[in-house]
Amino acid sequence: MTTSSADIQRLLEIMARLRTPGTGCPWDLEQDFSTIAPYTIEEAYEVADAIDRGDLPALKDELGDLLLQVVFHARMAQEQGAFAFADVVAAICDKMVRRHPHVFGDASFADADAQTANWEAIKRAEREAAGEQDDSALAGISRGLPEWQRAVKLQDRAARVGFDWPGPAPVIDKLHEEIDEVRAEFAAVAADPDDAGAQARLQDEIGDLLLIAANLARHAKVDVGAALRGANHKFERRFRMMEALAEADGVRLQDLPLERQDAYWERAKAGIGTS
Repeated sequence: MTTSSADIQRLLEIMARLRTPGTGCPWDLEQDFSTIAPYTIEEAYEVADAIDRGDLPALKDELGDLLLQVVFHARMAQEQGAFAFADVVAAICDKMVRRHPHVFGDASFADADAQTANWEAIKRAEREAAGEQDDSALAGISRGLPEWQRAVKLQDRAARVGFDWPGPAPVIDKLHEEIDEVRAEFAAVAADPDDAGAQARLQDEIGDLLLIAANLARHAKVDVGAALRGANHKFERRFRMMEALAEADGVRLQDLPLERQDAYWERAKAGIGTS
């Protein structure tokens, strides 16, 4: 079933009623851009989670929730006289046509790399037309991105001007170097827990470690978010299995020493005791 303009209009009318003073929803009326922004981010992650799980019915629902976020923000902007939902749609339509001259115009590119380079050139021209003066290779990377995603984008942009390791091997070497530096700062903190400088250096070194890990994922062409979500799912699945195995043995996991908990972890990893 296709979505008609009448369906979109109904959604816009529902949001308008929710935001109508006196007769609308008190919670919706209290919200502003800053209070809704966390929900927007959360809904985007729930879309990604449905995709990871291959759950298309859930994906349909989550995409609806994400669309509602767009409508919510557009309604609040309309109330301020800034722009309306139709302006949002017009802007993205114009942008997509402008950034795809090989589809909607006469341009042609030899390969995907050339098309990507042209995409970046168009975005740079858009920033210049908007009065932005930043001509750095790193210009235009949003500070509102999740930091792991921003880390990958920063390093990817740097790589486009040649600032990059030639392959994964030196990245792995650098990862080991950063681990050694983190270990040294942990020792400094242990020697003097009240040393604020040591605590700050430890945080700095852990940041460097995470940055290099993100760069390693980039070299592997692995999406950091997908990889971390997979690791989280795996950890949760195994930990829940540990709890179930302990309960089947008549004990509580939290009452056991680490050695026995580790034994359950190994059983969970091997799938022992499960059907």
